[in-house]
Amino acid sequence: MAIRENFTYTDMDEWLNAKRVTEIECLVPDLTGVARGKILPRVKFTEDRGMRIPEAVLGMTVTGNSPTDDPAYDRAISRTDRDMILKADPTTITMVPWATDPTAQVIHDCYFSDGRLVDFAPRSVLRRVLKMYADKGWKPVVAPELEFYLTAKISDPDLPLRAPVGRSGRAETSRQVYSIDAVNEFDPLFEDIYDYCDMMGLDVDTLIHEIGAGQMEINFLHGEPLGLADKVFFFKRTLREAALKHEMYATFMAKPMAGEPGSAMHIHQSVVDAKTGWNIFSNQDGSPSPLFKNYIGGLQRYMPAALAIVAPYVNSYRRLVRHTAAPINIQWGVDNRTVGFRVPESGVQDRRVENRIIGSDANPYLALAVTLACGYLGMTEQLEPTAITTGSAYEMEYELPQGLPEALQRLRGEDRLREVLGERFIDVYSAIKDLEHQEFMTVISPWEREHLLLHV
Repeated sequence: MAIRENFTYTDMDEWLNAKRVTEIECLVPDLTGVARGKILPRVKFTEDRGMRIPEAVLGMTVTGNSPTDDPAYDRAISRTDRDMILKADPTTITMVPWATDPTAQVIHDCYFSDGRLVDFAPRSVLRRVLKMYADKGWKPVVAPELEFYLTAKISDPDLPLRAPVGRSGRAETSRQVYSIDAVNEFDPLFEDIYDYCDMMGLDVDTLIHEIGAGQMEINFLHGEPLGLADKVFFFKRTLREAALKHEMYATFMAKPMAGEPGSAMHIHQSVVDAKTGWNIFSNQDGSPSPLFKNYIGGLQRYMPAALAIVAPYVNSYRRLVRHTAAPINIQWGVDNRTVGFRVPESGVQDRRVENRIIGSDANPYLALAVTLACGYLGMTEQLEPTAITTGSAYEMEYELPQGLPEALQRLRGEDRLREVLGERFIDVYSAIKDLEHQEFMTVISPWEREHLLLHV
């Protein structure tokens, strides 16, 4: 479900008038998940629907740079710095709760001048995958679980992060998993978050304290993928703003603190028949269907090649190591949190699989697109999964790429993912991540100075 289902432009104008909105933030999620766009006065937004913005905003690294000598990138994004046309999706209109004046925000889709969707925009990639499901008469249902850290404000990036001080006046120094009191340390912050989310219609569900010091998890109610991706996009922005109001940082880095677990975006996913609403993962007698096994087989077959999309940064691979509460392989099991693909105990209509490989630093549109793409390929190619894992998978062999260069090589070489996600998207994405890795390699880390400076 989108933020405001079935809203039209007329509905959006009436809503803006009723809210006495004076300013509108026109947002475009880029490949990193950052909100790009323009801020317009209310009158200008009404008059100039279909504004323009350079398409290069969809082809930048997290540092704001663009590849300069990649032919595949150049075939997708023009060196003439041409514009693309932005069109608001009225279903996503919502208020900006932290703004001083009445301000709305709305997500825009990106179009070329000839009216085609920009195929390498994150929302377009997810729409492409969802259309493939629709063409089969299938409707995916997803529920993200998003982990994050609260940290003290530290302006110097050379200093390690530390847990924030709560209402007790002390920072956490021990593991407080599922502790109610540890969550209550930050009651004023979470009251604001729930108020903001309620105002925005984000349908957040459960809040828990995770394993790490200052690590939390928020769960979203299940729904259709594009609407859920929009909500995760909005939530990340909302949480950062709320944390700053309370003199803290909120981070979705996959591994922000040494010695603490990383943060994931676990995605529960099932598929229903679009006409009947029946969960196609279950037979009528309640047993798992062949398509359910095929879906898991697709995740096992294609997620290693897709890892660069759901583990998009050098930091992402610091999470995917042994004994860190994160999966290192593509095994599957029932109610087993040590595997990459967990099948929760559930009823017939709730049968689903949870992808536990995805990091919280992943772009939510791309994360949903790629995990659904892998499952789609599994079902259409009738792939069979491996035998179920009943014990701990933490001691088993690595089955995932262990660094960004290896992951990008696997991504570029997987033709079936290129077909489903779009060739130009893969080309643009890979070129950007290559450049990010090159930029990272120019930085000397504290570990190198500490252990190599006087010892080698």
